[in-house]
Amino acid sequence: MFLINGREQESLPASDRAIQFGDGCFTTARILDGAVSLLAAHLRRLQVACSTLQIAFDDWDALEREMTTLAAGHSRAVLKVIISRGSGGRGYSGANCHDSTRILSVFAYPQHYDLWREQGITLALSPVRLGRNPLLAGIKHLNRLEQVLIRSHLEQTDADEALVLDSEGWVTECCAANLFWRKDNVVYTPRLDQAGVNGIMRQFCIRKLAQSSFQVVETNAREEALQHADEMVVCNALMPIVPVRAYGANTLSSRALFEFLAPLCEHPN
Repeated sequence: MFLINGREQESLPASDRAIQFGDGCFTTARILDGAVSLLAAHLRRLQVACSTLQIAFDDWDALEREMTTLAAGHSRAVLKVIISRGSGGRGYSGANCHDSTRILSVFAYPQHYDLWREQGITLALSPVRLGRNPLLAGIKHLNRLEQVLIRSHLEQTDADEALVLDSEGWVTECCAANLFWRKDNVVYTPRLDQAGVNGIMRQFCIRKLAQSSFQVVETNAREEALQHADEMVVCNALMPIVPVRAYGANTLSSRALFEFLAPLCEHPN
């Protein structure tokens, strides 16, 4: 179902800037036992994105109530929230946009994530590279054409997920997940100050790793670094964390990092 500005409907004005320019942001949350997992973090993500994009959205209390209400009654599902600048004129200027648009929708939970967590996944290097833009790096804005192309290329392979580099060749993320890899007791994750999405589950994992015996390092790394990893995992708010069993010729059997993070991520707090 869809809820647009508090009303159950599926139509949006063709003039909405989400359609015209991808002018907005979104977040995708896991519904677990009738509640939105990491609700406060998802709201913060939207607030940061709206601030960065200079979208004057102020219906945060209404949005939180709607998210909570839609989650109730679902044992496991997906909640997506979009905020756009709204409608207002033909050109790029948003000066005539006076009312932002909020769109909430609920979808079935992807069943393949259960199998992925059990068996692990394979990664393939994507030929599509992410453009570097420090202003927009980290936030989940509506301009996702890079991910659409990454996914399109991924579907032409036998891999489950894509390893994605930025335009300078730095390891950045996966198509729809963030990446961690372990070498001995050090856990690495790409820096995301130039490209990529700073995911909710990535942030959660970094906090938990900082409190553990693992050393966590945000780094700029070349693809070759992954060939020497002892272990790799990917994560997003829905999975929430999945082990990588193979990348290229590198077969990964260790599960130390996954076994530490998995129970924490399943019921995060």
